[in-house]
Amino acid sequence: MPHPFRFGVQASAAANRSAWVELARRVEDQGYSTLTMPDHLGEQLAPVPALMAAADATTTLRVGGLVLDNDFKHPVVLAKELATLDVLSDGRLEIGIGAGWMRADYDGTGIPYDPPAVRIDRMVEAIRIIKALLASGPAELEGDHYQVTGVEGFPKPVQQPHPPILIGGGGRRMLSVAAREADIVGINGTLTAGAIGPDVLGSMRAAAVDERIPWIRDAADDRFDDIELNVRAFFVSVTNDREGVASNLATALGFDVEEILSTPFALIGSPQQLVDDLCERRDRWGFSYVIVGAEDTDAFAPVVAELTGR
Repeated sequence: MPHPFRFGVQASAAANRSAWVELARRVEDQGYSTLTMPDHLGEQLAPVPALMAAADATTTLRVGGLVLDNDFKHPVVLAKELATLDVLSDGRLEIGIGAGWMRADYDGTGIPYDPPAVRIDRMVEAIRIIKALLASGPAELEGDHYQVTGVEGFPKPVQQPHPPILIGGGGRRMLSVAAREADIVGINGTLTAGAIGPDVLGSMRAAAVDERIPWIRDAADDRFDDIELNVRAFFVSVTNDREGVASNLATALGFDVEEILSTPFALIGSPQQLVDDLCERRDRWGFSYVIVGAEDTDAFAPVVAELTGR
């Protein structure tokens, strides 16, 4: 039985509080499930206070990171912030966490940009600590990266044993960790290069996504059916000129038109065409939780209205 569709919006900035609150309320009114934020050190709002402001301005909208960089905060500190956010939002938090990938976030800060394997190891330890702190009882971990002894998390989140955890990835190891640890698994391009380039774009083809689903299934084992699969659509155009838009995008990215139309990272076509595409992609890959950009909220709203809960 497939998971029902739900939809989210990813936003990063607004000119002022009024604009940010208006966006959150509009997203909620249009039927989106969640407002998410990236976590980078460039031109964006800080996720935790911005997500709290969005939750405070709404009543049903869920909020979460897409995703929080584990290297920016000690997991004991992050767990306390996440629990507080869940309490003050009346249980509307989704915890999105990642190992960090964008080299520009590390350059100039003194934060070590360790090899991917090290960053993933550190994130795995952090997730164990965060889960322990959000649940009952003290957290204990003598790890390679963190040492936590007898720390009791407070406050405890409304959602127990913890709010839903989202982990995304493009490589086999990261997706395997996500399959074992997360409630929501997001499939991305492969980001080991540390910046968006040809390798990342190439790993977004439909054939590459086909390869990743078995990795998740194998690592998840008997919990696979309980996992919600997520994708962030980066190229969204609600249009009656499907072929023309796809052709222009294919030329710009070095793809074939069919590769553009088949990748789950693109949504191009009329509302009805997008409804059909999303149903086909859920059948093929299992994607039921789809996130679009803040610039796409209004145009994509008819698709949200048609598919949410189906």
